[in-house]
Amino acid sequence: LSPCGSRKTAEKGKLMDFTSTVIIPLLFGSLGIFALFRLLQWVRMRTYLQEAVVVITGATSGLGRECAKAFHAAGSRLVLCGRDSEKLKGLVQELCAVKNHRKNNVVGVPVELQLSWEALVTKLSLERVSCRKWEDVLVAGKANPAAHCVGDQSHHSSPCAASGTGNLLTALLPSMIKRRQGHIVAISSVQGKISIPFRSAYAASKHATQAFFDCLRAEVEQYDIEVTVVSPGYIQTNLSLNAVTADGSRYGVMDKTTAEGQTAAEVAQVVLNAVGQKKKEVLVAGLTPCLAVYLRNLCPRLFFTLMASRAKKERKAKGS
Repeated sequence: LSPCGSRKTAEKGKLMDFTSTVIIPLLFGSLGIFALFRLLQWVRMRTYLQEAVVVITGATSGLGRECAKAFHAAGSRLVLCGRDSEKLKGLVQELCAVKNHRKNNVVGVPVELQLSWEALVTKLSLERVSCRKWEDVLVAGKANPAAHCVGDQSHHSSPCAASGTGNLLTALLPSMIKRRQGHIVAISSVQGKISIPFRSAYAASKHATQAFFDCLRAEVEQYDIEVTVVSPGYIQTNLSLNAVTADGSRYGVMDKTTAEGQTAAEVAQVVLNAVGQKKKEVLVAGLTPCLAVYLRNLCPRLFFTLMASRAKKERKAKGS
């Protein structure tokens, strides 16, 4: 071999030795550390959720119902709130029938649409006795802008002071502050971040939800209370069927986007993981909605142009 060839062979041998002695062990070591980190994260999440008392609103249908199943499977003790007492009773029986070595406590609390603050406090006090523990997590399955103002304003000043979710937060938050422990989860929507044409009322309510819980998170951090906002895209629920049109009539049509959305069970699992990992905010949507959220902030002019074009197409489709 020529000196040049010998040099190349030697360099190649050194490279192979370096790869086998340094790169490969480093790669496998990194994968091992990552796997160990994820395992510890999973253990911590399960420890956090097991035996925790979780209050879930809107538990009789859709995402709330699936969240009840997910938290029950994780070992949490549940206080389920819903307006349909028969469906609520059926869900409680279904969960209690599940073979679960943890033997979770599951209780249902029927909630009237305009349940008073005093009555709700009384109901929850009874459930605390049955659970023998204060609530740890509130999952607002059908979150409205909450009725409690943590600052100087009275909780009566909120336009949603009479809402069930608002009253529930009003009832639970003082005890969380006193114990310096608790976790509040609000189910918002991608439309709490961006607005879609012809969805103004829904988008406005979700924007209010987002704003309220952003403020709440900052105000209760000093009490070691976690606040998580989950913003899903389209979910396969009856939302569009039960929607109300401009004249007050029931819409009664399953939107194509809703039918093609994620299942409630999939989103419920994301909610469970977000709580276990104590995330501040989670966006649960496809690529296009996520890009739209970033586009709204980074290039608003282009976003507004695209939304105007979408509104024009929808108006034309309705006209035809």
